[in-house]
Amino acid sequence: MIMPVNASQSNFLSQALLKKSPDGKTEANKPKRTSIFYINDFHGKSINMERAVTASKSFDHFTQSIPTDKLKLSSGDIQLGEPVPSNLVMVEALNVMGIMASAMGNHEYDTPDHIGELIPHMGYKMLACNINIKPDNPLYKKVEKSYIQEINGNRYGIIGASPVDLFSRLKYGKIFEELNIDGIDDTIQDIQCEVDKLKTHGVNRIILLSHVGFGYDQKIAKETDGIDIILGGHSHNLVTNVKPGVNLFNSKSGEPVVITQAGRDGNYFGILNVEWDKNGIISKVQNNITSTRGFKRSPVVRHIFEQILGKPKVVGIINSAPPPLNNASIEPNGHANFLCDCMREELNTDIALFGSATMRGFFEPGKLDTRWLEDISPFKNKMVVANYSEKEIVDMLRVSASSLVNTNNKPGIVHVSGLKYTISKDGKLKKASFLDRNGKEFPIDIDNPRSDKMYKTALIDYYAQGHDGFTMLKKYDQAERIYDFDVCKCVEDYMSKHPEPVDIIDDGRIKIED
Repeated sequence: MIMPVNASQSNFLSQALLKKSPDGKTEANKPKRTSIFYINDFHGKSINMERAVTASKSFDHFTQSIPTDKLKLSSGDIQLGEPVPSNLVMVEALNVMGIMASAMGNHEYDTPDHIGELIPHMGYKMLACNINIKPDNPLYKKVEKSYIQEINGNRYGIIGASPVDLFSRLKYGKIFEELNIDGIDDTIQDIQCEVDKLKTHGVNRIILLSHVGFGYDQKIAKETDGIDIILGGHSHNLVTNVKPGVNLFNSKSGEPVVITQAGRDGNYFGILNVEWDKNGIISKVQNNITSTRGFKRSPVVRHIFEQILGKPKVVGIINSAPPPLNNASIEPNGHANFLCDCMREELNTDIALFGSATMRGFFEPGKLDTRWLEDISPFKNKMVVANYSEKEIVDMLRVSASSLVNTNNKPGIVHVSGLKYTISKDGKLKKASFLDRNGKEFPIDIDNPRSDKMYKTALIDYYAQGHDGFTMLKKYDQAERIYDFDVCKCVEDYMSKHPEPVDIIDDGRIKIED
């Protein structure tokens, strides 16, 4: 049984594992050290990427007391959405940062029509061992299953894995019908196959760049043999320290496997420090998670981004705003309230809906420019107006409420304008009301909602297509109108008509009670 000993973040290498020799004594071979700078799930958040580049440079310049191999790796979802320029800036940032390889996350598949334009710019490997790509796909021969990275004469096997729920995460999944993604059991076999191949080449330090999610990473750790480190993503877990039974497991042969993950949206990055014995087995490990907000935005990368995206323009003034939330998936959010209010007014609807899963930033007091605004909601999802019955709205609110108790708080609560609702901590909808333009409140009978009472509703195309479990909202083909712009334009247009400074507040339209 592997147990942590003196697991402290303050030391350069905290002793979390000790590999014993058969006679019970600690192996006396001279250890080899490796330090890994890792990122995951930046979701196109370019401002946090500018900060991460500064952190990466600090990592480069730090000199260890004894020789240490340095690796820089990504577990995917660095890109986001369809616009080529927005994704190109993330590709260029990874190049500047010196990332060696990245897993193919689900958002790396967001640009089916333009992926060929991005690939030539990638100065790093793209990896996924569990997806089968046909020759007519632009990704054919561009995505590898694994490769060997050599540093200072030491060789590391790097494997990648895409999410097994890939097609349920894609807005345009049908476009990728020529791709086949394996389920979790087959994915485990795919990973083991790559491990075995790497071992035949004499590689005994093996790292998996996984975008399958933390729960599946735990399963992979226990059901494979030969993996040492799993750098994870997809489920947005913030995995700190090294804890047995949480992110430290024994493989099938009893060797230690360490799992990491650095949250979502580029709010954090990680540095994993390990020591290896002569057989390539981890003997010590330390996992450091650090906020990117502690680092200044890289002026070099900022200049590169502006060359691609253009200079941002100021769209308004934020007078005051609450701090970022601890758990944006399930907490009422004044920042999202403002987005919804802008959608409702600009699209002239009864109700506006905006899922917390697509809210990836926050407003700050001061001048609001287009770069910051697009960082708040970087998905570029198109605006849709459709009519929903009272019953469909209530069904949607029930799914929203269930996020409080669902694994990883999926799909996240839905923020609203023109509605008020209360949910319980056990994930149940308790009451709801409609608010008209004059602020008059009309209670909704949530036990007997009307199917003949309709509300003109603004929402994003992703939810209008019924994704993330919101099947009752699937009315994209019946939409009254589909716009060619996203929520950011709603905010810009609203602020141009209302130039006075804005106070961002949580006005209690969503309440969570015991």
